[in-house]
Amino acid sequence: MVEKIVEEMRPFFDPKAVAIIGATNKKGKVGNVIFENFKMNKERGVFKGNIYPVNPKLDEIEGYKVYKSVEELPEDTDLAVISIPAPFVPDTMRQVAKKGIKSAIIITGGFGELGEEGKKLEREILEIARENGIRIIGPNCVGVYVPDTGVDTVFLPESKMDRPKSGPIAFVSQSGAFAAAMLDWAAMAGIGIGKMVSYGNKLDVDDADLMDYFIHDEGINVVTFYIEGVKEGRKFIEAAKRITQVKPVIALKSGRTEYGAKAASSHTGSLAGADTIYDAVFKQTGVIRAEDFEHMFDLAKAFAALKDKLPKGARIGIITDGGGAGVMASDAVAKFGLKMADLSEETLKYLKENFPPHAVPGNPTDVVGDTDAERYRIAIEGFVNDPNVDAILVIVLFQVPLLEEEKIIDILAEYQKKSDKPIVAVAMGGKKTDHYARILEDKGVPVYPTPERGVRALAGLVKYAEYLRRGA
Repeated sequence: MVEKIVEEMRPFFDPKAVAIIGATNKKGKVGNVIFENFKMNKERGVFKGNIYPVNPKLDEIEGYKVYKSVEELPEDTDLAVISIPAPFVPDTMRQVAKKGIKSAIIITGGFGELGEEGKKLEREILEIARENGIRIIGPNCVGVYVPDTGVDTVFLPESKMDRPKSGPIAFVSQSGAFAAAMLDWAAMAGIGIGKMVSYGNKLDVDDADLMDYFIHDEGINVVTFYIEGVKEGRKFIEAAKRITQVKPVIALKSGRTEYGAKAASSHTGSLAGADTIYDAVFKQTGVIRAEDFEHMFDLAKAFAALKDKLPKGARIGIITDGGGAGVMASDAVAKFGLKMADLSEETLKYLKENFPPHAVPGNPTDVVGDTDAERYRIAIEGFVNDPNVDAILVIVLFQVPLLEEEKIIDILAEYQKKSDKPIVAVAMGGKKTDHYARILEDKGVPVYPTPERGVRALAGLVKYAEYLRRGA
C-alpha cells in the first residue's frame, strides 16, 4: 500500500518528462504560462526532466519541438498537464491511456461545478482513468507547485504572483484562486512551502490520497488543507487517523454557514455537509481546525519549526519587555484554554537575585524597557529550567534602546536548540521589526506580530500534543 501510493503520486511532484497538452505561443494563455513555468525552471537548473509541448497547430515554441498529438510523445513521458477546453478532454485522456502515461493534471474548468453536462464529462474521464490505472489531479484547478523539483502548473505568471521558497509545509487547496493567493502571501511572509496541490473538483486524487502520500514525505513536517467538502467521509477519517499519528494536519474548512455551503457547491461542485459533523471528525482524528487563513499559517509555522518539540502540558510562561504586551498575552492564555504557569520558588529566587530591582519576576516576567539581551537570557534560563513551565512565549519589542538585536536573536535560537520546551516569539512593530523577525525565524524560532497570535499558535501545539498522548 505504502509503495503503491508513493509510486503513483511521484510523477505529480517529480516527473521524468512532462507533456503540456494545450501549450501555446500566445502570451498570457494558460497553456503558455504553464509552458513558460517549466521552461524557466529548466533554465534555472531546477526542473531536471524533459518538457514536451503538445499542440496540433504548432511546430515549435521558443526553440522547443511541439508534438502534434499525444501519440507522438517520447516514451519517458510520465505526467500529462492538460489545459484544453472541457469537451476535448475525454478524447485526450483516451490518448493518454493509450500512450501509457499514468498521471494527469487537468487544469481545465467547465466540469461538475457547472452542472449535469459537466458531471457527465467527469464520469467519462474517470472511467477512462480507472480502466487504465491513471491518477488525476483536478479538473478545475491550478495543479501542483514544488520549488525543489521545478514542477509549477500554476497558470499565473511570476510577474503577477510570487512563488514562495521551499520549506517543510505542504499546502493543499480545493480552490485554485485561494491556492495562488496563499502562495503569493507565503512568499511575501517568508514562509516556505515544500509542496502545493490544488485539486479543484477532486475527481480522483483527494485529501485522503494526499495525506497517505505526505505521511511518507520526509521533507514535509506539517500538512495544511483548505477544504470545501469531503466526498468519501470514511476514507478521509481513516487517512487522517493514520497521518496525525506521524505529523500534524491543519484544516481550514469553509462553508460553515448556509450561505457558504451554497457558494462551495457552485464553486467546485462540493457537498459541504453539516459543519458540526466536520468539527466532530476533526476532533476524532486529531486534525486541528483553523479559524481563518492567518491562523492556518500561524499553526503551520509553529509546527514546521517545533513538530519534534511539543509541550508536555498546557502551562505557559511569558517573558516580555513591555508590560502591556504581557497583559495581552495573559488574556490570550485564558481565551485559548491554556494555563499560566506557576513559577517555582527556585525560579523566582533565581530571577530576583539576577535582576535589577525594577525588573518584575513572575509570570509574566517583565524585563522592562531598559533591558539588554543578557537580562532576557537570565529570564529564559529560569523558565527553561522550571518544571512548572511547559512552553515559553517571549515578547521582544526590538524598539527598546539598549537591546542588542543580534544578541537576543542568538540567545533565543540557542535556547530553542538546547531546551526541550518549545519557544515562540512575538515581535510587534513595523519594517525594522519584521527584518529581525525574519532572521529569528531562519534560526528556527517562529515569530508572531501580536501576543494573541503567538499564544494561539502555542495552543495548537498543546492541542496536538494532548491528542497524541490520548492515542498513546
